[in-house]
Amino acid sequence: MGELEALNRTLYLLINGNADTPHGLVQFAIAIGAGLMYLLPVLLLGLWLWGSHGQRSLVLKAALVTLIALFANLAIGTIWPHPRPFMLGLGHAWMAHAANASFPSDHMTIFTCIGLTLLLGGVAGWGVVVLLAGLGVAWARVFLGVHFPLDMLGAVVVSLLVYAAFTPVWGRIGLPVTGVVERLYRSLMARPIKAGWLRG
Repeated sequence: MGELEALNRTLYLLINGNADTPHGLVQFAIAIGAGLMYLLPVLLLGLWLWGSHGQRSLVLKAALVTLIALFANLAIGTIWPHPRPFMLGLGHAWMAHAANASFPSDHMTIFTCIGLTLLLGGVAGWGVVVLLAGLGVAWARVFLGVHFPLDMLGAVVVSLLVYAAFTPVWGRIGLPVTGVVERLYRSLMARPIKAGWLRG
């Protein structure tokens, strides 16, 4: 076992909940580690339905950056399938999870990609909120025994690389892609837009 892996396991055992962990803290971690994810689609949908043209463009960019990063994670996990802590018998697992590759973390990737895109795209307030929520999710999933700390760091690195590589591409295709999706949206949602319920 290399020094980096030894550090990874040591940090994991420091964060992971132990046998004396209060039940309430475990439930709190589950709510964060499994529940916060479902608020991200609500945020993006709200920005699309009631946001400006620029915010809608950011929603599409965030979705594409996230999708590409998740494909990158899948490739990494296939090439180098690092086991999860419970697969190695380390610490305590406080929630059920498939016995698949742990590195990088998909949850942290999603929060980082969306938060970074919003932060650097001019919706800084929501970007900061999403990134801070991502830190909470990272803690919770290590605490609950389904990830190692370096899984989270790996997710941040993948997200940054994908964002940096995709941003110039989006600079070329973003305007026409957003225009096409907006026209489709206005066609499908013409009645609620006309009623003033949604932004046109």
